[in-house]
Amino acid sequence: MSGFSDFIFEAELVARSIGDYFSGAPLRLGVTGLSRAGKTVFLTALVNNLIAGARLPVLAASAEGRIKRVRLEPQPDDAVPRFAYEEHLKSLSGQDRHWPESTRRIAQLRLTIEFESASGWGSRGSTLTIDIVDYPGEWLLDLPLLDKSYAEWSRETLAASETPARATLAEQWRAAMIGLDPEAEANEDTARRIAELFTAYLKRARDDVYALSTLPPGRFLMPGDLAGSPALTFAPIPLSDDATIAPGSLPAMMARRYEAYKAHVARPFFRDHFARLDRQIVLVDALSALNSGPAAVKDLENALTEVMRAFRAGRSSYFASVFRPRIDRILFAATKADHLHHKSHDRLEGILRALTAKAIGRAEGVGAEIDVIALAAVRATREAEIRTGDETLDAIIGVPEKGETIGGQTFDGIAEAAVFPGELPADPDTIFEGDAIALPEADNNWRFVRFRPPLTQRAEPAPQIRLDRALQFLIGDRLA
Repeated sequence: MSGFSDFIFEAELVARSIGDYFSGAPLRLGVTGLSRAGKTVFLTALVNNLIAGARLPVLAASAEGRIKRVRLEPQPDDAVPRFAYEEHLKSLSGQDRHWPESTRRIAQLRLTIEFESASGWGSRGSTLTIDIVDYPGEWLLDLPLLDKSYAEWSRETLAASETPARATLAEQWRAAMIGLDPEAEANEDTARRIAELFTAYLKRARDDVYALSTLPPGRFLMPGDLAGSPALTFAPIPLSDDATIAPGSLPAMMARRYEAYKAHVARPFFRDHFARLDRQIVLVDALSALNSGPAAVKDLENALTEVMRAFRAGRSSYFASVFRPRIDRILFAATKADHLHHKSHDRLEGILRALTAKAIGRAEGVGAEIDVIALAAVRATREAEIRTGDETLDAIIGVPEKGETIGGQTFDGIAEAAVFPGELPADPDTIFEGDAIALPEADNNWRFVRFRPPLTQRAEPAPQIRLDRALQFLIGDRLA
C-alpha cells in the first residue's frame, strides 16, 4: 500500500474502532480455520452447549452455576449473513445425521449470556453479549498479501510450486507459462487460461490426498459472486528480481488485477471484520496433515506462521481498545481429537504446539495471550479396550461414513466399527527435527477414519472433548 492510502486505511480503522467502543460494542469472537478443520461444527456445538445449559466443568461460570440463561439475539449486521445455527444443528441430529457443509463465506451470530458475577458483594446480575464471526481460514491467509507487491507474491508462489509436494500438482499451470514473453501485450484469453490452470492447481493441492494449507488467494477456492471477475482472473508469472513491468503488458494486467483483489476483496474483509475482533480461535486439522505425510505437515506449519502475520495481536488496554483494536487472546485448536484414544489427546496437543511454535513466538512478543488445545466439539466415537489373545488394544468405536474402508471392508454408513487408531508419539521432537519434518511414510501407522456424527436428539448437545476448556480461555474472564 502507498503511504497515503495506508494512512487513509488506518484512519478508517480508528474511526470504526471509536464508533464500536462508544456504542458499547459486544465482545467479538472470530472463529476460523483451514480446510476441513470443522469450523461450522465447532460453532454449532458451542452455541448448542451454552443454550442447552450443558455441563461444562472447566468453564468456571458454568461449573459454579452462575450462568442463568443464554439466548440468541436478532442478527446485528444487516450486511452480513446470519450463521445458520438451527439448520446446522438439525443436520447433526436424527437418523439422517451428517456433517454440515463447510464455511464458504462470512457469517455472524449474536449471543447473550445472563450470569451472576463472582466478584463484589453478593451476587450481581450481569450480561455478556458476544458477536461470533465465522469466516473461512483461506480468507485469513489473504491478509499478508496486503504487504506484498505482485512481483513478490509471484516469486514466492512460483518457488512454492517447485517444492516436491507441489511440483506434480503444478505441472499443467507451469507448462502453460513456458515460452511466455513477460513483455507480451496484455491478452484476455491468455490471462484467463493461466488463471484457470493456476486455480486448478490450488484446488488439487487442497484435496484430501494432499491436504496442503498455504493456498492464497483464498477466494480462488471459493469465489462466490466474484467468479469470472477480473479480480479473480490473474496468476503469478515468472519475473526477474529487477524486471520492469511495461505498461499494457500481460504482467501489467496481472499486477493490476492482483491489486484489485487486494483492494476489493482482502482489504474490505480486514477493515470491516477482521480488524474489529477481540478474541480468535484458529481450528487446525492436524490429523489430515499427519495422514498425508511430511510435505503436508510442513505446509501446515508454514500456513500457521502466515496466519499469525495477519493478527493485530497485543494486550488490550483502554487506549488500545479505542484507537487501535487488537486481538488479545488467540487459541489454536487441533480438532477431531475423538479420532484418537484419549491417551493421544495430549500428544496431539503437543504436536500442534510444535507446529505453532514460530507463530506463537511472533504473537507473544507483543503481549497476546495464547493457548493450544486438542478438542472435539462433537465427539463421534466412544472408547473401548479389545482383547486379542494376551494383548489388550485401545480402540475407538463409531459409525464410519459411507464409503470409508477399513482393512479391506467398505462401510455403508450404518454399521459400527472398532478402529485401532495407533498412538501419536509422546515426544513431538520425534516428528520435528530442526526445521525438517521427520515423518517417513513407512512409520505412519495411524488410522484416521471419518465417522458420522453421533446419534442424539436435536435439543441434546452431543458429547464433546475439551470444548469447555476452549470456552474458559476465550470468554471465561468476561464471565467472572
